[in-house]
Amino acid sequence: MAKFEPRDRKVKILATLGPASTDPEMIARLHKAGADAFRINMSHGDHASHEKTFNAIRALELKTGHPIGILCDLQGPKLRVGKFEGGKAVIPHGRHFTLDRDPTPGDETRVQLPHPELFGLMEKGQRLLLDDGKLRLRVIRADENEILCSAEVGGVIRDNKGVNVPDAEIPIPALTDKDRRDLAFAVQHKADWIGLSFVQRPEDLAEARKLMGGYGALMAKIEKPLAVRHLSQLIEMSDGIMVARGDLGVELLPEEVPPLQKRIVEQARGAGKPVVVATQMLESMIESPAPTRAEVSDVANAVYDGADVVMLSAETAAGQWPEEAVTIMDRIAKQVENDPGYDVRIALSRGEPDPTTSDALAEACASIARTLRISAVSVFTSSGSSARRVARERPRVPLLVLTPSQVTARRTTLLWGAHPVRTKDIGSFEEMIAKGKRMALRHGFGEAGGKLVVLAGVPFGVPGATNLLHVVTLQGDELKRHGEADHLG
Repeated sequence: MAKFEPRDRKVKILATLGPASTDPEMIARLHKAGADAFRINMSHGDHASHEKTFNAIRALELKTGHPIGILCDLQGPKLRVGKFEGGKAVIPHGRHFTLDRDPTPGDETRVQLPHPELFGLMEKGQRLLLDDGKLRLRVIRADENEILCSAEVGGVIRDNKGVNVPDAEIPIPALTDKDRRDLAFAVQHKADWIGLSFVQRPEDLAEARKLMGGYGALMAKIEKPLAVRHLSQLIEMSDGIMVARGDLGVELLPEEVPPLQKRIVEQARGAGKPVVVATQMLESMIESPAPTRAEVSDVANAVYDGADVVMLSAETAAGQWPEEAVTIMDRIAKQVENDPGYDVRIALSRGEPDPTTSDALAEACASIARTLRISAVSVFTSSGSSARRVARERPRVPLLVLTPSQVTARRTTLLWGAHPVRTKDIGSFEEMIAKGKRMALRHGFGEAGGKLVVLAGVPFGVPGATNLLHVVTLQGDELKRHGEADHLG
């Protein structure tokens, strides 16, 4: 078994797989370069190809002996225009343009909008954005059959391009029939995370949660302005949050996105939920072996903000330099985390802990790590909740997550600072201390004579019962006396 070397950074990297990267050898190279988990975009490909990708990731996990997370990202209810004569048309600036229910191929004056729920919903003055905002229409009037618009920004429009409606709540469910099939596939293949696209309201999460049947963690993608209005509720009802800046940037003014990103990261972190910053992070690396300076700053700012995860999309899915993109993102994150000002920035954005024993102990772990020369915080957890609480405090040292649960181990691959290890459960205080020390030494988190913080709950194996914190000194003979019996296959 090839030994996995712990990452020398705390922020995680989520890499999207696609035509450029689904080969098992490339997946292994991306993981070695720094990818902690992989995203499967259900908008592309079929279930047969996705199954091969699942199998390749799980085979790599078995080979390395280290958990690897999988996020299945559902397509969601993407709105699109119909078709044009010749496949495209040019809408002149300032001219009128009509969206209607007629399936006849469109031209420079009109096109079908195959979404009946929008007719009668649109009002005068509202905006319609076509092709990721490249074309901007303003509604003049609307009825049950037509939406007459003025083209504030015209241009070339092609078949089936996307439509964004930033000024109205669209009465459509977050899950399409395709999404339900894809979700069933993801649950069947034990995806660790499910990404729900185009969430508008808290109720959108309820159906997905029900269909998941208790398996997997639910990540709400914030990419609609309406979702921002319900941000607190969406964070509360989900297991994680993604700042999906693609569509979010289409429907908002460009200058509104950066402060919103910071707000979402701060609120998600305050709730102890992993937060992913996604879309166009190293976009130029789709074709170039090096990023722009602005892209480097963008990734660095997400790390400075305290995001749990930074994500690569087309850079690794379809780009010419997937391995290099992961490598550079890894280098950026390490450089930021080695900046003496990083800990100060992270501490300033820390929220107040909840008045519970578990939260008080998690805060104490970070405080001890600031005061003493601690090599790591070792957390025994079955559900992962204790690890999330400690990660929320952003301690200066790594977080060694020890769990008997394969589900928890894989899920925490998207948790800031966490190094998950699947190990046998513990039954006593003495066993907890001895195992915590052994696993820290075995995985390179400290050396003989160093100190370790151990966090757990008594009685052992009961979720949510974190009530015990202990500072121990590592001893060099621990490994000699206990072989490899701790690990679970």
